[in-house]
Amino acid sequence: MGLKEVLQGEYGFQVPEIKKLVGYANTNYLVVNNTNRFIFKTYQYTKLLWDILTAENTVLLHLAKTNTGDYPVPIPLLDSNYLKVVVIDGKKNIIRLLSFLEGTFVGDVTIAKTIAKSIGTFLGKMDIQLEKFDDYVLKARTWEWDLQHFHLNKKFLPFIENRRNRSLVHYFFQQYEIHVAPFLPVLRKQVIHNDANEWNLLLKGARVSGIIDFGDLTYAPLVNEVAIAMTYIAYDKDNPLVWACSVLQGYHDSVPLKEDEIALLYYLIAARLCTSVCNAAYAKRMHPENSYVAVSEENAWAMLYRWIKLNPVMVNQEFRSAVGFKNQKKGTTDDLLKRRQKHLSSILSVSYMKPIPMSGSAFQYMYDQEGNTFLDAYNNIPHVGHCHPKVVAAALKQMSVLNTNTRYLYDLLPEYAQKLLSKFPKSLNKVFFVNSGSAASDLAIRMAKAHTKKEKICVVEHGYHGNTQISIDISDYKFNSAKGQGQKDYVIKTKLPDTFRGAYTGSGAGAHYADDLKSLIAENTEQIAAFIAEPIVGCGGQVPLAPGYLKKVYPMIRKQGGICISDEVQTGFGRLGNHFWGFEMHGVIPDMVILGKPMGNGHPIGAVVTTDEIAASFEKGVEFFSSFGGNPVSCAVGLSVLEVIAEEGLQQNAKAVGDYYKDMLTALQKTHKTIGDVRGSGLFLGIDIVHAGTINTHHKLAQYLKNGLRQRHILISTDGPDDSVLKTKPPLCFTKTDAEQVVEALDKLLSEYTG
Repeated sequence: MGLKEVLQGEYGFQVPEIKKLVGYANTNYLVVNNTNRFIFKTYQYTKLLWDILTAENTVLLHLAKTNTGDYPVPIPLLDSNYLKVVVIDGKKNIIRLLSFLEGTFVGDVTIAKTIAKSIGTFLGKMDIQLEKFDDYVLKARTWEWDLQHFHLNKKFLPFIENRRNRSLVHYFFQQYEIHVAPFLPVLRKQVIHNDANEWNLLLKGARVSGIIDFGDLTYAPLVNEVAIAMTYIAYDKDNPLVWACSVLQGYHDSVPLKEDEIALLYYLIAARLCTSVCNAAYAKRMHPENSYVAVSEENAWAMLYRWIKLNPVMVNQEFRSAVGFKNQKKGTTDDLLKRRQKHLSSILSVSYMKPIPMSGSAFQYMYDQEGNTFLDAYNNIPHVGHCHPKVVAAALKQMSVLNTNTRYLYDLLPEYAQKLLSKFPKSLNKVFFVNSGSAASDLAIRMAKAHTKKEKICVVEHGYHGNTQISIDISDYKFNSAKGQGQKDYVIKTKLPDTFRGAYTGSGAGAHYADDLKSLIAENTEQIAAFIAEPIVGCGGQVPLAPGYLKKVYPMIRKQGGICISDEVQTGFGRLGNHFWGFEMHGVIPDMVILGKPMGNGHPIGAVVTTDEIAASFEKGVEFFSSFGGNPVSCAVGLSVLEVIAEEGLQQNAKAVGDYYKDMLTALQKTHKTIGDVRGSGLFLGIDIVHAGTINTHHKLAQYLKNGLRQRHILISTDGPDDSVLKTKPPLCFTKTDAEQVVEALDKLLSEYTG
């Protein structure tokens, strides 16, 4: 039986005109019979769907008793039923007929704020009519498009092909579990429409007059209704928050919301966007021919990336203001400082003239307690991004199963060791795990002395290697500061091979600096256990060691019996773009490598990577043991970091964005003569601030720029002997747009500076 025969036989139509409409999970038709228009809907039969459609018809008949708006009205068949199973073109289908609603779709007009508010008002009035409605089928319904069952969409994550997009959605899954899931049992619930999007809402003039497509009906938290409407009215706007607030105002005028409901809206809106992109990704894979399934995907992605930039505190404040709630008072920065200093020493410094009270973070953004979002162009510890969901999930999962020490056997330890060592030259094939870069520096010196039977350590001027006593002893940045302990007898210090401000600046500078070290080695013949240096000296002002320097120094150190250590705590794991490790940029292979900070993305992990020979020497001494080094949680976290770097192409991103960033800074240098030098590689850059036309450091201007950027919600810091070098080493998810934001702000500050 065909459609015409069904319509004639079951509804008594004469010669119906039929036009197929686009649809998602079922097939819809516009039917005209004697100038009267109807919507004819067909569905593949299942018993569950029959029950849901019966409930939907009951809801529509209930709403038809009111005059709060226009709703589709179920049209009975000739047998007085509203549903029937018939065979159409050989397939078993459920059929139903609905009245046709007149009006213009919201999606077809350029809307004003008054229309946005009208959407909220309309939905509020509808929900009042549904408040007492009860249906056991809708209460039992469990599916992906109901925000209280948001977790059901996790299975679609693998269908999101772009790994960084996938991580963004994964992040919001985790935030939902923290901020929404615990409150679900106590929220007001009732039957809601659950899909008030721009193609389901109808206008007559500037007023919302009706709503169609009740196929997503469910029994759920009431606040979900307005959250969904806010999402769809805002997701194609440059300033989504303003539009979302308009819908919220209209809804609250009809159905006053509670404070605990308002507090969930930021995360519910994100959840709806994520539900949309998850289902679109799955549907595109399963049904690539159906373009309707991805109709809102582009807008959803655009809003997700706008949404992550908004501080949840600020969004909640805006939502509260929109409905007339007072914003909660928080302690001042001074109050927080006093509380901190009551139990903690003031020797723990804080950043910026006006410290920042942080409340959260995500990828390259940090959120303060006052509602501001900061672009993080500074913190290199969250290497793959603040709160990266894969790292968080790895830590949580492993912490929930097993966390112990290396005296027990567990697969994660050798698995992580193998994966980590695969990133190194073959000669570096043994790893010792500790819990920080400082502990790694300490262990490296201990191992160097054990292997060489020598005592002296050769270090580079302005170098920094950690906070243990040995690490401070070998860190000129610490022992040579105004409050430092001074240089120990066993420490030999050589000049920083700086090609900008140092003694040698030409193309052969590296060889000249190496020759200077040669005389120091001669003065300490066969006494040097190790030479240690960062490939780019961070505390020296982001200064790359002069080209050719290490190629001459390493053989000299080895010839007199010492070993060569590369401190990769800041420069490793792909940050430099062209190379995974900093020593690679110098064309050398060290005997030992120190790792820390980025390897755990904020989780405390450190390691010493070395050779079989050096490891064998160390094994002859007392047992080595670290209570936390190499524990299962640390190994799980470390593995996840390596996986994210590979999956999201973060080393390649560091190269592309870093080159772009450096080129913009170099161009800025031509305009502003107070930029003396732009140096570094990838996303590890330094901007040397000087008095115009000289190489003389300009501490005051550097501090002005650092704090000025902070006031513009950009995090950057300063370093160098005179604290006059801007250092920028952001998470590797940093984008070209982010780099533009930093450079544009820096340009304005330099132009405004009057000294």
